[in-house]
Amino acid sequence: MVSSSPKSSPLVRLPGYGRPRTPGFVLAPAVLAGAALSLPLAYLVIRSLGTGTEFWDLLLRVRILETVGSTALLTVIVTAGSAALALPLAWLTVRTDLPLRGFWSVATALPLVIPSYVGGFAVITLLGPRGMLQESVAGPLFGIDRMPDISGLAGASLTLIMLSYPYVLLTVRGAIRGLDPSLEEAAQGLGRGRWVRFFQITAPQLKPALAAGSLLVALYTLSDFGAVSLLSFEAFSYVIYLQYEAGARELAAASSLALIVMALAVLTIESASRGRAQYHRTGVGAQRSSKPVRLGRWRWPAFGFCAFVCAVSLGMPLGILGYWVALGLQAGESLGLAWGPTFNSVYVSLLAAVASIAAALPLAVLMVRYSGRLSALLERLTYVGFALPGIVVALSLVFFTANYLQPVYQHVVILIFAYVVLFLPAAVGAVRASLLQVSPRLEDASRGLGRNGLHTFLTVTLPLALPGVLSGMALVFLITMKELPATLILGPIGFQTLATSIWSSTEAAFFTNAAGPALVLVLASAVPMAFIVLREGGRYTRA
Repeated sequence: MVSSSPKSSPLVRLPGYGRPRTPGFVLAPAVLAGAALSLPLAYLVIRSLGTGTEFWDLLLRVRILETVGSTALLTVIVTAGSAALALPLAWLTVRTDLPLRGFWSVATALPLVIPSYVGGFAVITLLGPRGMLQESVAGPLFGIDRMPDISGLAGASLTLIMLSYPYVLLTVRGAIRGLDPSLEEAAQGLGRGRWVRFFQITAPQLKPALAAGSLLVALYTLSDFGAVSLLSFEAFSYVIYLQYEAGARELAAASSLALIVMALAVLTIESASRGRAQYHRTGVGAQRSSKPVRLGRWRWPAFGFCAFVCAVSLGMPLGILGYWVALGLQAGESLGLAWGPTFNSVYVSLLAAVASIAAALPLAVLMVRYSGRLSALLERLTYVGFALPGIVVALSLVFFTANYLQPVYQHVVILIFAYVVLFLPAAVGAVRASLLQVSPRLEDASRGLGRNGLHTFLTVTLPLALPGVLSGMALVFLITMKELPATLILGPIGFQTLATSIWSSTEAAFFTNAAGPALVLVLASAVPMAFIVLREGGRYTRA
C-alpha cells in the first residue's frame, strides 16, 4: 500500500508516462465506427421528417399503440421468465455439489446457439394443433382431436424464454464466480443462516449482473423476428417486416421509431436499477473460490431441474430436428444439406467477425484508455445496433445505398456492414473486458522505451488482450450465423445462407427440408458457444 502526506510534493509526469493524447490510429477509426452506428437513427429521422405533420398521425395510430402494448407484455414475460430460470441454474452450476456440474455448466448455456425461428419451428411441430404431442399422446390417450392453438403470446413467450435465459445465466454465473467468499463467511460466523446469507449478502452483489443479463434478454426480445413471425405474434419486428413488404416505408419508419423509444426505456430502467452502489472488492489479497454448498437431500431434485430445463430448451428442438431428418431419410427425400448455403453462412460470419473486431478494437481502446465525452458518446452509440432489430438496420442501409451508393446496392459488402452495425456491441464488450485487465503501466513502460503508440498497441496491448479478441470474434460469428431479417433484405439476389434456407422451407411448411440445414446451423454455432463457456470457466478456475 502506498501512503501519501498532505506535505508531499506534487507528482511529476515523466516523458512517455501518464495519459497521452488520443492517437490518430485510435481516434479516426473509432469516430468512423460511431458514424456507422448512427446510420439507422439518421435514416429514421430522415424518413420521419419526410412525412411532415403526418408523422404523428402514423405514430399514434391505434395499430401501433396496440403493438406497443403487446410487445411490452412479451418483453416483460420473457425477461421475468428468463431471470427466474437463470438465477437458480447459475447458483447450482457454480456454488453447489450438483452431480455432473461441469456438464450442466455447458449444457444449460447451449440453447443460446439455437435460432429463435428454429425454436419456433420446434414448438409448432410438437405443441401445435396437429403436432406430435396431439398425435402421439393427447389423441390416443384422451381422445383429443385438436390441441389448443400454441401460436400467439403463449408460444412466443415459451420459445423466447427457453432460448434467451442463457443471456442472464452467463452474466450471473460470472458474477457468482467472482464473489468474495469472506463476506459470506463473516455472516456465517455471526450466526446467519443459509437463506439469510443469500438474500442479505449474495443477492445484492448479483444485482448488477442480473440487471445486465435481463437487459440483454429484453433487447433481444424487442429485436426478435423469427419466433414471433412463425408463431404469428404481432410484435414490432414482425409488424415492421410486414409493413416493409407491403411498401409502407413511412409507416415502417414510424413503427421503428416507436421501437427505439421502447429500447431506450429499457436502457433507462436498467440504468436506474443499478443505482450508485459499489459492488467491487475494496481489500487486497489473492482471490479464492468459495467452498461448494452441499445440497443434501436436494441434490437429486436439483439434478432433475437442470435436466428438465435442458430437455425443454435444448433436447426438444434437437429432437424435433432429428425426427424430421429421420423421416426424410425414410421417405427417400432430399434433406436440403446444400453446400452453398453452408459455405455462405460460414463465409459471411467469418467476415463479420473479423470486421467487427477491427471496428471494436479502437472503440474499446478509446473507452478504456482515453475516456472522455467522446468515448462516452460512442459507448452509448454501441447500444443502438443491439437494441434495434435487423429489419430496421436493413431498411436504413437499403435507403442509403439505393439513393447514394447504388453500385453496392444488394452487394455482400453491405450485408457485412449491416452485421457490424448490429453486432459491434458484442465485440466491444469482450475486447473491453480484456483491456481492463491489461495494466496501463506496461504500455507506459513500452512508450518510455521509445516505442510509439501503434507499436506499443501491436506488441504489448493486443497480445495481452487476445483472449477477449478471440471471444468477441466467436460471439459475433455465433450471432451472425443465426441472423435472419437483415440477410433476407440485404442479401444479393440468389444469395442463400443456412438461416434463409431454413426460413424459406419452414414458411412453405417443408419441414424435412428445413431440418437438415437447421441441424448444421446448430452444430456449427455450438463450436464458438462451447469455446466461450469453457474459456470463462477456465479463466475463473485459474483465478
